[in-house]
Amino acid sequence: MAKESMKAREVKRKKMVAKYAAKRKALKEAGDYQALQKLPKDASPIRMHNRCKLTGRPKGYMRTFGISRVTFREMANQGLIPGVRKASW
Repeated sequence: MAKESMKAREVKRKKMVAKYAAKRKALKEAGDYQALQKLPKDASPIRMHNRCKLTGRPKGYMRTFGISRVTFREMANQGLIPGVRKASW
């Protein structure tokens, strides 16, 4: 389980990216890289990191489900994810 502060930081980054998205786009199209440098660092979408929605785990993230591989495996074994079952051949 990730620390609550780390989860909160990611939420804060997401809000800041959304807030400055239009401004960043306009500055990029204009080619004004000096003004782009003056925006907050967290306004850049490259600084966001995908985290598991349930545990906050930063690594092993599966985009299609929005959860980490560990959580995915637990949920799949319990039959909580529709259409997913353990392979056997």
